[in-house]
Amino acid sequence: MASGDATRLGALGRGALGALVAALAIGAATAIGTLAEARFGIGGMAWHALRALACSAVAVPLIVLLRRRLDRRTMAGLGLPDLRTGMRDFGLGALVTFGAAAAMLGLGHALGWLRFGAVSWPVLLAFVAGNAAVALFYEALPEELTLRGYAYRNLSAGLRRWTAALCTTLLFLAVPGLASVFAAGLATLVGAPAPAISATPAGQDPVAYLILLTVFGFALIVARVATGSLWTCIALHLSFLTINRISFFGDPDRTGWSAQMTTPDALLLVPGYLLLTAAIFLLLPRLQRRRVGVGWRSRDPEPAQT
Repeated sequence: MASGDATRLGALGRGALGALVAALAIGAATAIGTLAEARFGIGGMAWHALRALACSAVAVPLIVLLRRRLDRRTMAGLGLPDLRTGMRDFGLGALVTFGAAAAMLGLGHALGWLRFGAVSWPVLLAFVAGNAAVALFYEALPEELTLRGYAYRNLSAGLRRWTAALCTTLLFLAVPGLASVFAAGLATLVGAPAPAISATPAGQDPVAYLILLTVFGFALIVARVATGSLWTCIALHLSFLTINRISFFGDPDRTGWSAQMTTPDALLLVPGYLLLTAAIFLLLPRLQRRRVGVGWRSRDPEPAQT
């Protein structure tokens, strides 16, 4: 086998490992949540917090282990800069995502697709804080670390950037189905009711869900490549979840504010603001008068020490 083929196969294998860790972490968290609810009656915020902690407790150590023992490199190479730079990148991700969402929500309101409700600031701020804490450890951190962090870093070392980005997005689409398999198996193992195995979450239209997940994955990988920082992706992911849970799918009594849809077309605003977010990140290097490495057509091999 030629060395180039071996490099590509190795990149694909390690990329798949990142997705498997993501699926295992989500599946384990789901099984633990099912067990806690069925056997101990745990519910509400305690239930959400338990699942969130379980997910990160599985994903983070496994990625650290893979990075140090298998890759034999440091975590910084996954797009994790020093704290000061990371917080700046996080702020950029949140600013761009919230700005794009505000523009699209404003457009929806102008078109008559949305009606905004009154704001209860104490309820809204309490919801944002609680949701952010849970979403960070259950979704944003473990999924970004495993996919746009570990999987993409290894894929882009052996494949062209655009190919690595495509593969990472395809792996992202596969994670929910794989997670349901892990969840069912682990729940059965611990004697809890086994959740159904499905490629998409229960109650979701499969086609609409996978289309939205594709657009979401595209926006995340663009942010990763454009900024080189995983913290930008974590901020985008967390902002996306916060915006949607408040505006489109929130109960104003629980979230403190909501946007009432007057037409089903209003749901197009969600992929709309994700695409706008991706467009801003694509233009960002030009606005900053710099190029993204050596371009989307080139590989991104790791230095000897990262």
